[in-house]
Amino acid sequence: MQRIAVFCGSSIGFKPVYANDAKKVGEYFAKNNIGLVYGGGKIGMMGVLADTILKNKGEVIGVIPHLLRHEEVAHTKITKMIITKKMSKRKVKISKMVDGYIALAGGFGTLDEIFEALTLGQLGIENKPIGILNTNDFFKPMLHQLDHMVKEGFLKQSNRDMILVSDQIKDLIHQMGNYQAPKMSKVVNTVASK
Repeated sequence: MQRIAVFCGSSIGFKPVYANDAKKVGEYFAKNNIGLVYGGGKIGMMGVLADTILKNKGEVIGVIPHLLRHEEVAHTKITKMIITKKMSKRKVKISKMVDGYIALAGGFGTLDEIFEALTLGQLGIENKPIGILNTNDFFKPMLHQLDHMVKEGFLKQSNRDMILVSDQIKDLIHQMGNYQAPKMSKVVNTVASK
């Protein structure tokens, strides 16, 4: 895994455990020569992650839409900043640059980006590993919701199994390195069995 997209909050959260894990991710990436591709901000979880990698002489590539460059606080000291015209172009650009995706704690944007990656995997458009760093059980309610979707027939178990989960970055990267995309039909069966 040469480059990984990490989606995470532009806020820091209320508990220090989230920023501490962002630092651990940054240290691991730098030590193992994994390049970061992210949203390009210098605040919140994004800033902690980028700054840690830069401090440890790693590669940090930001991809930010022109519209948000003025609203977000763009990082000016990263390896490379790519500015796109639209949010949708940002996602395409990130997708073309990375070997996999990881979500850390975050808000709507984090969920939007990780679920788009999952949808691309579900449709067979991409076969890249998708990881969740489940710091402080942050994603536990979301994972329960996905299990409920399987139980109720709206999500195939094979699609649910695409999400790799750990609370340790080393273990998560190991899972991602061994990931095999499932062989599956692209559409959930819409006819209830009788």
